[in-house]
Amino acid sequence: MTGEEFLYLQQNAEQKEVQPTIVNSASKKHVYGIAGIARLFGCSIPTANRIKQSGKIDKAIIQIGRKIIVDAELALGLAGRKTGGRT
Repeated sequence: MTGEEFLYLQQNAEQKEVQPTIVNSASKKHVYGIAGIARLFGCSIPTANRIKQSGKIDKAIIQIGRKIIVDAELALGLAGRKTGGRT
């Protein structure tokens, strides 16, 4: 970051006051990455990759660059599995 970029960010930060948002993390369980999908579905990593690539759980996936975040409840629901008893 150049000095000019830093000064720009500093000036804009003073002008706007950001309201923090409260996220209730207890209501949603997330898993991260292909390994997280594999643990969630109880399958191998290549199978988890195929599940992700199939598009069946796309509504449960948020991907920013290489980071993959999956809403576990929604993914299980979209895949047609129940959440009974497993954590």
